[in-house]
Amino acid sequence: MASMASTFSKLSHHLPHSSTSISPPKTPSLYGHSPKTSVSFSSSIESYATITFCKRNEKMSPLVVSAGVRHLTGSLTRTEGLRFAVVVARFNEVVTKLLLDGALDTFKKYSVGEEDIDVVWVPGSFEVPLVAERLGKLGKYHAVLCIGAVIRGDTSHYDAVANSAASGVLTAGLNSGVPCIFGVLTCDDLDQALNRAGGKSGNKGSEAALTAIEMASLFEHYLK
Repeated sequence: MASMASTFSKLSHHLPHSSTSISPPKTPSLYGHSPKTSVSFSSSIESYATITFCKRNEKMSPLVVSAGVRHLTGSLTRTEGLRFAVVVARFNEVVTKLLLDGALDTFKKYSVGEEDIDVVWVPGSFEVPLVAERLGKLGKYHAVLCIGAVIRGDTSHYDAVANSAASGVLTAGLNSGVPCIFGVLTCDDLDQALNRAGGKSGNKGSEAALTAIEMASLFEHYLK
């Protein structure tokens, strides 16, 4: 017990203006009364702890999010001057034509002029990424929309084309520095594809056009 009192006495010398009181009130025990040490600190210790905490927080200040943080996002209304290329796969044209129509309608709704849109047709979805990258590198377009439809068949050809199209469009955007938007359907059957080309699941060509507008606006207004 004497050792505990000594420890608290030493601690009090390191605390600014702290006062420490140690009293051994009598408390009942199995053998009558036994001393129990009671320790109380003044509020100055709390102040010391608060000051220490604040000083530590000053060192961590770069991690604190300030009120001046800006959130940048593309606009669907600031489309003036934006130019788009649309690469469309001719294979499964019964589906890709509907996707293209949905994309063109959306561009029109958001005030993108027809003169600011170029449509390029390619044989199939496998060829889409190569043309998309070339268009991106021309420096004429703010975004390239890639449209295709890959439908599962009896062989593994579906997996090869679907994977190549997805990774290829991503690579086209990375290599050209221009947003290349993935609007290639990968479906198990024709019904699934038609449902996503204006059927009960909406039109994914239209959705891809919205993505193209937003990304083009983001790059043009904030990431130049």
